[in-house]
Amino acid sequence: MMEKKQNPWHWVPTLYFAEGIPYFLVNVISVIMFKNLGMNNADVALYTGILYLPWVIKPLWSPFVDIIRTKRWWVLLTQIVVAVSFVLIALVIPRNPLGKIGPFVPALVVFWVTAFASATHDIAADGFYMLALNRRDQSFFVGIRSTFYRLSSVFGQGIIVVVAGLLEKRLGNVPLAWTLTLTGCSVLFGAIALWHTFFLPCPSSDKGSSNLTVKGIIRDFLRTFFTFFRKRGVVIAMLFMLFYRLPEAFLVKMLNPFLLDPVTEGGLGLDTEMVGIVYGTVGVLALTLGGILGGMAIARWGLKKLMWPMSLSLALPCLVFVYLSFVQPASLIVVNLCVALDQFGYGFGFTAYMLYMMRFSEGEYKTAHYSLCTAFMALSMMLPGMVAGYLQTTLGYRGFFLMVIVCCLATFAVTLAAIRTGFSQSSDGAS
Repeated sequence: MMEKKQNPWHWVPTLYFAEGIPYFLVNVISVIMFKNLGMNNADVALYTGILYLPWVIKPLWSPFVDIIRTKRWWVLLTQIVVAVSFVLIALVIPRNPLGKIGPFVPALVVFWVTAFASATHDIAADGFYMLALNRRDQSFFVGIRSTFYRLSSVFGQGIIVVVAGLLEKRLGNVPLAWTLTLTGCSVLFGAIALWHTFFLPCPSSDKGSSNLTVKGIIRDFLRTFFTFFRKRGVVIAMLFMLFYRLPEAFLVKMLNPFLLDPVTEGGLGLDTEMVGIVYGTVGVLALTLGGILGGMAIARWGLKKLMWPMSLSLALPCLVFVYLSFVQPASLIVVNLCVALDQFGYGFGFTAYMLYMMRFSEGEYKTAHYSLCTAFMALSMMLPGMVAGYLQTTLGYRGFFLMVIVCCLATFAVTLAAIRTGFSQSSDGAS
């Protein structure tokens, strides 16, 4: 294929904006949509929690993205699949589910297709980024790609939800409102795919491997897999990756239902569009700020010194939801401040988690091992999320948020264990 060069500004921002949209729609917006369509909290958490699975198991098929066709081909294919999937979800949204799970099955199936396409897009996009840019440009645009991924979070969890909420009010028809919203998402994603058809470069290094066979790929994958589990301190590392975020893993699935449920049922009774503002906009901006400051702090003082402050920052702000569940304030200022505090703390504390995975992945198979770490990261959110709805239904919101606070002990325990393994003795930016 003839090499086709493009200015990175023409495709890096849109590529990483596109990477975030389906992820947030599958894992966050689906919760709000199914909740508003009449699915109960237990089923919402269980079935949307299972949607995390493709991100858990994506290391199993990531080698085949390397050997089959080009990264550019995979990026365009998965973007087209996502655009079509959005339309299909819009068409199969149940009109009168009557609280039964059966009418939701077609939409859940298409969400699964979207999730697999999105996870595959992540693999291809990250690989394409490294192939299409030289080292200097990779370093220059790493902040740009992160910024546009965060903007996709604001758009996905904020603007899309606000639009759906306004349509719900204007039309008085929840299924129709979400049908129109998802159709709009499909048009947007189709436009992005069309843009990338013309503006993604065609680097000469982006080609399927003719020298490697499927058998060879599997052999190499098994080698990287087994070397991962022979790493020093691997048991502690897996426990850290699975339990460091346990409070937030439970919390995130029930946060939107809590904001949406009426006051008489223990919630805050917010409208859908207000949830898009509170959590999808104010919350995401606070999360982003926390992450930026967390990175700056680690660069200044080092990971070892900040492990405890960051674990406390991630866990303890969950107390704001205990307060909100008992007081149920009517003031939107108070609600916004509480959500912002929780998300800022989570963003600050999550920085330690990401850097820990990078440190643990160092070695001969750094890329493959980091991919396995991200699988544990996704699993840590999937399993608690699946049962969060049943726990909330059993305990009520007050009991559920108190249980989340108890889970902070798991965060502290694995932080202590990780520090004692001496992982941070390697260079981490500061002594």
